[in-house]
Amino acid sequence: MAYLLGKYVDFLTQRVTFYKSRTSLYADFEVEHLKDIDDAANRKIELRIAKNARLYATADYEASDKKEVFEGTSKLEIAAYQKKLRMRYRIEREKARRAIAKLAEEDKSGEQIKLIDQNLASFEASLAEELEAYKAKRHIAFEKSLERDLSKAKPTAQELEALKSRLTADNETYTAAVNAKREAKRAKFVRSNKARIAKLEGKLNNFQAKLKVQLERIQQDSYALPEGVILRAENLCMFFGGVKAVNDLTFDVKQGEIFGLIGPNGAGKTTVFNCITQFNKPTSGHLYLRNRLDEVVNLNKLAVHNVILQGIVRTFQNLEVVKEVSVLDNLLIAAHRQYQSNFFIHMLHLPILRLEEKVIRARADKVLAFMGLSLYRDWYAWGLPYGVLKKIEIARTLMADPHLIILDEPAAGLNDSETVELANLIRRIRDEYKCTILLVEHDMGLVMDVCDNILAISFGKKLAQGSAKEIQSNKDVQAAYLGAPEEVER
Repeated sequence: MAYLLGKYVDFLTQRVTFYKSRTSLYADFEVEHLKDIDDAANRKIELRIAKNARLYATADYEASDKKEVFEGTSKLEIAAYQKKLRMRYRIEREKARRAIAKLAEEDKSGEQIKLIDQNLASFEASLAEELEAYKAKRHIAFEKSLERDLSKAKPTAQELEALKSRLTADNETYTAAVNAKREAKRAKFVRSNKARIAKLEGKLNNFQAKLKVQLERIQQDSYALPEGVILRAENLCMFFGGVKAVNDLTFDVKQGEIFGLIGPNGAGKTTVFNCITQFNKPTSGHLYLRNRLDEVVNLNKLAVHNVILQGIVRTFQNLEVVKEVSVLDNLLIAAHRQYQSNFFIHMLHLPILRLEEKVIRARADKVLAFMGLSLYRDWYAWGLPYGVLKKIEIARTLMADPHLIILDEPAAGLNDSETVELANLIRRIRDEYKCTILLVEHDMGLVMDVCDNILAISFGKKLAQGSAKEIQSNKDVQAAYLGAPEEVER
């Protein structure tokens, strides 16, 4: 019975996750589709205005002194043509100089050098003739156009003014009509999308209510975290044979704080991270997380590939960027768990899949803009600067809808200015994405600058916990980092 109840709870959790994702999907799709409607309407208006501008420009040209206009434009065209001819002459002159330099010692009489100079002079003369021919050709074409226009009456100033007024009125009328259609399309889409979202929210609330009832029935799995605590490690132990990497470690991480985990090399910091993400199953102890649904989850009972569904994402000490694909694709890879479309939807490439791809790609572009990586959007990750690769790795965590971000030595390999930028970025991520950050770092300047709460460990055991000032003044922490002072023999 307990087994069936657990399976039913898993089913309800999946349904809640599905409808929550769908609701978020259509909310983001509304923003993107409204933007598409506006872009299409603006493009129509711009094309109509450009068309009317061309009509007026043609009439204005017909009414103007064509000879004066021709002379003005002809100067620009001839100057551009002369530039091309000069480039051709410079190329030939460079070839002649190289040939003369090669013959300087061989041709004592200088006959061949004279021949090269003559050929260069002939080429320069031919270019001058070509320029004159181009001028004549333009002049002949202009004369013919004047002959064709003799039969046409030139528009008067009053007719030009009337045309301008008519085209301006046409622009205003057309713009008003397009804007009216735009607003009608927007209103119709918003109504239908709101109804779709309301339907999804109704199903979401229904499954959430059922899940809440079932969770209340499972007394053995219930665990109440204190208010404001998002993560609790309780008597955590991780042994590798006789090596006690983590030994009876207990700490709380509060919602919305930047929590620092520090300690000397080999203190067990990364092992703690691996236990939280279930990469290593703890030898003993418990790890509890309050997820976005305000449910308390026992992380020890989760498979490693399902931890991300609870909102826990992490980076690694060594860069794990996929260098063979673009920066955008690296972010899309990180968003694969956001897809709720099943195998058959992917196989048939149904509209809901295209909608998901559009929205997730738009989310990736927003993350790139937030991280200052839009310039590198379509670049291959291979060969990018190390600081940029670090940013890409952090950007991938933002694509996974993070609730708790675990950063494992993010400042490793960065210079001073990049470290300062990283500190500001960590604060912005915490504030704008409303998530908690758990940080391991050896750069004490960064840790003391950004962390609200710091836990110091050594040989897997807790040394001290508190604010930056308290940690700095703690003698146990100083001894762990600097070594205990030797006693003086008397």
